[in-house]
Order: sequence, then structure tokens, then C-alpha cells
Amino acid sequence: MATLTKKEFSLNSIVIPVRRLISIPSIGPFLALLVAGAFFYTQNERFIQPTNFSLILQQTSWIAALAIGQTLVILTGGIDLSNGLVMALGTVIMTKMAVVNGVDPVLAIVMGFVVIMAFGLLNGLLVTQLKLPPFIVTLGTLNIAFALTRLYSTATITGLPPIQRIFGERVDLLGTSFTYGSLFVFVLYAVMWFVLRETAFGRHVYAVGDDREAARLMGIPVNRVLVQVYVLAGFFYAIGGWLLIGRIGSGDPNAGQTANLDSITAVVIGGTSLFGGRGNMLGTLVGALIVGVFINGLQITGVDPLFQRLITGVLVILAVTFDQAVSKKAR
Repeated sequence: MATLTKKEFSLNSIVIPVRRLISIPSIGPFLALLVAGAFFYTQNERFIQPTNFSLILQQTSWIAALAIGQTLVILTGGIDLSNGLVMALGTVIMTKMAVVNGVDPVLAIVMGFVVIMAFGLLNGLLVTQLKLPPFIVTLGTLNIAFALTRLYSTATITGLPPIQRIFGERVDLLGTSFTYGSLFVFVLYAVMWFVLRETAFGRHVYAVGDDREAARLMGIPVNRVLVQVYVLAGFFYAIGGWLLIGRIGSGDPNAGQTANLDSITAVVIGGTSLFGGRGNMLGTLVGALIVGVFINGLQITGVDPLFQRLITGVLVILAVTFDQAVSKKAR
């Protein structure tokens, strides 16, 4: 009997920590990232080289910035389909104002930020004041942003001033070179992780997403929180646009065509619930890296780009299916 008790104790000492580890929301996406990395390494050893790791971060950085804003919106139970094309409009304004219209480059960047955040304010007001579904609202502003971008410029703007290309500059670290944008995005995630975890605003975001009516009865200004979320999301979309400018070295009106789907993919794969109220920034960062790893790994192995989109779509469906299963179990 004593021997059995010792075995049970030994088994529990292993099972309980494992269960606690698995219960951490970001562990699943992190394990998926490791598995994906190991798989692509077996297909091509070049995948694990520092230069390729740096490339993955470069390709991922601006999508990861968009995903911060998307995470905030989805945590409140909404969704933003407009972020990629709103970002594209902002980048064209930043670059054309500086290069073609002779506006001071810093002021041009500020103008781009203002326009993008104004779209966030518009989305927030339509959702809160007219009680329109976020899906419909942001689908509408997506088309508005697309049209305004084409009306403002159809040509790629090159010859940008240094301040607009700053995030494309490089620094040598760990035996390779990283762009400032690749490193800066980690700072953004650290700040927003702290905000959501340690501030009243962060707690209000979760409360609104978990149960909007209960949050209102608790005295939380629901409408104000939602407007703040959409405007703050716009701020991160603008940063994503600036990161993209540094990445490609130009203002491209054709940019961001599928960025809304890529950012949603990163958020969902990272474990944030589409029903709102559950998720975190660390998971989104891992989700963005998973998207970057899959795109880069499939490119290295020579997979057709159409199959890259197909596999990404499958990942989203699997992640949403898992999210629904977890939500049903919680209810």
C-alpha cells in the first residue's frame, strides 16, 4: 500500500506540473512554433541559419504590429477587416506628402498617423453610437480606405527621406544583422503585455469582451473603452505602416491587400478567442511568428505561393475550431 502511495505521489508530481504548463494559453502556440521550425529545418538546413531568422523577423514585424491592434479589437469581441488597407492609405500619405508635396518628413509621418487613427475613431463611433456590427463597419471602412488610396495615388513612391526608412536600417547582433523594425516590434509587445496585464484599461478591455452588459453594470464606461480600443488599434496600424515603409523602402498603394487576414490569423493562432475576453499579447506574438515561419519555410522549400495561402487558411480554420471547442467547454 505504501509503495502504491509513493507511485501515486510520483505520478502526480509529474502530471500536475504538466497540466499547469498546458493550461498556460501561450504554450500551445509556442509548441506549434517549435514543431513548425523543426519540420522546416528537416526540409532545408538553411532555415535555421541566423540570416534566415533575421529575414523571418523582417517579414513578420509589420504584420505583428497590425496584430497588436487586431488583438485589442478582438479581445472586446469585435474584429477589424479594414486595418491592412487603412495602413496602406496611411503609408501613401506619409511618403507622398514628404516626397511629392515637400512636407517635412516628420510632419508627413504624423499626418499618416492622424489619418489612420481617424479611421479607428470612425470605426469606434459607428460601433458604439450606431450599434453597428464591427464586421460590417470595418468592411465598409475597408472599401473607403481602398478607394481613397487609389484616388490619392496609384504609383509607388520612392526616394524617401532617411527618417521614413529608419526601421529598415540594420544593427549587428548575434552573428547577423537585424533591422531596427524587427527589434522595435518586441518593445511594442512588451509594453502592451504590461498594459493589458497591469493597468485598469487592460482589465476593462477584458471585462468588455467577456460580458459587455456585466461590465456596464460594474461601472465600466463600455463605449469609451471601445472607442479607445479602436483608436489605439489605429495607432498600431500606423506603426505597422511605418515598419512596412522601412521594410520595402517605398510607399506602395498596393500594400496591405491581405494584411487584415494575416493579422487575424496571427491573433487566432496565438490563442485569442474570437468571442472576446480571452487571450494575450504573448500569444499573438507567437502567432505572428508562426505565420512568418510558415511563409518563409514554404518559400525555402519551393512550395507554390498559392499553397502557402491554402496552408495559412487551414491553420486559421483549425485555430478557430479549437477556440470554439474551448469556449463550449467553458460554458
